[in-house]
Amino acid sequence: MNALNQYIELYDASRRDIDSHSAEVLNALRPEAADILRTATLPRQGADNYENCDLEQMLAPDFGIDLNDLFPIPANMPPMPEGVLLGSLRTIAQSHPELVSKYYGHAADIHNPVVALNTMLVRDGLMLYVPKGVTLKSPIQLINVLNDVRPLMSIRRILVVLDEGSEAGLMVCDRTQRDNVDYLALQTVELFVGPGATLHYYDLEESSEHTGRISSLYLRQERDSRVTVNGHTLFNGTTRNEYHCRFMGENASLKLYGMAIEDCQRHISTYSRIEHGVPRCHSDELFKISADGESRCAFTGRIVVEEGAVGTEAYQACRNLLASNQARVEARPELEIYNDDVKCSHGCATGQLDETQLFYMRTRGIPEPQARLLLRQAFMNDVIDAIEMPGLRDRLRLLVEKRFAGAQAPCSSCALADSNNLSNKKCQ
Repeated sequence: MNALNQYIELYDASRRDIDSHSAEVLNALRPEAADILRTATLPRQGADNYENCDLEQMLAPDFGIDLNDLFPIPANMPPMPEGVLLGSLRTIAQSHPELVSKYYGHAADIHNPVVALNTMLVRDGLMLYVPKGVTLKSPIQLINVLNDVRPLMSIRRILVVLDEGSEAGLMVCDRTQRDNVDYLALQTVELFVGPGATLHYYDLEESSEHTGRISSLYLRQERDSRVTVNGHTLFNGTTRNEYHCRFMGENASLKLYGMAIEDCQRHISTYSRIEHGVPRCHSDELFKISADGESRCAFTGRIVVEEGAVGTEAYQACRNLLASNQARVEARPELEIYNDDVKCSHGCATGQLDETQLFYMRTRGIPEPQARLLLRQAFMNDVIDAIEMPGLRDRLRLLVEKRFAGAQAPCSSCALADSNNLSNKKCQ
């Protein structure tokens, strides 16, 4: 049976209720998404770009979906600069329909089944709009907490729009409070970065082994923009992360970084696609994976340089550390180039800790367990050092240290210093 059928039936039976608790801008795309899903099939494990990920299996369970839950906005929200919109996507879509309709659904590919499913059922989420020339001095932090006593699917949308010359930082944390309950987080993110704007987008997952996550991020960059996207998976169950990035204007730059620490029987699958469609843009991509226990990890990254994209610089690397003989990592970096005037490279390396370095550290009086811990921490430094929020960089360095030292549970607090904090708690 196609796992999508249960969601289509839910939509058909509850369409009026879903629409009445959302906004017209969001409702407008639901029928098209439903029609796409009626004939769609979900990728199974072994399909192209799905080496260790089975979306049919992830979506097959009968998760509960709370159709009455909306995105809560804390009462103690600090004031925003004039013109900045931050809060419920549904509410902003009702008060500023022209703005939201200009962007909502224009980057995310509705023919991607997980995007179509999200579009068909989502009723709310987060929106951040920063007008021309405005800089948010403090980063925004969004904390998604799954704490329901029943199996639950959380469906959310994130829409970020930065106008010309603006700057903002957003940190999204996914956490699970109950280790023995099955959850699934279905997320679609759309990022629009205008001319000369700067965006720092960070994503941190700390969930249980019973939690699944399917995240699809779509980025559109205009001329002279500067973007950092950095994803960190410290604890998880089964995770599928997708990054679809496209340059729309010249002289833009992108850093796409990510890291995952996997052990036990955790699974992670990462797919990225960076499209250079205009001249003189720069992309730097780096993903690092530490695999232990019987974990299964996969990375597929593709950089596409189109015919007119002269002067492109694009670099891609995947580095993997195997800490057990039972762990598996599959990596496939790819370049697709239709232009001669470019500087591009890609590479992949998978190995174990350097025994020579271990021996050297032990001769200096460092016990072997501590030496292994230090080397594994050092392996992740490139990704952590790319973070431009000092508070987050220091916090993540500590969390990585604890994770490699054998911590068995996510952190108890994700709060960052000097940040605007939004908490989205799914609890009963």
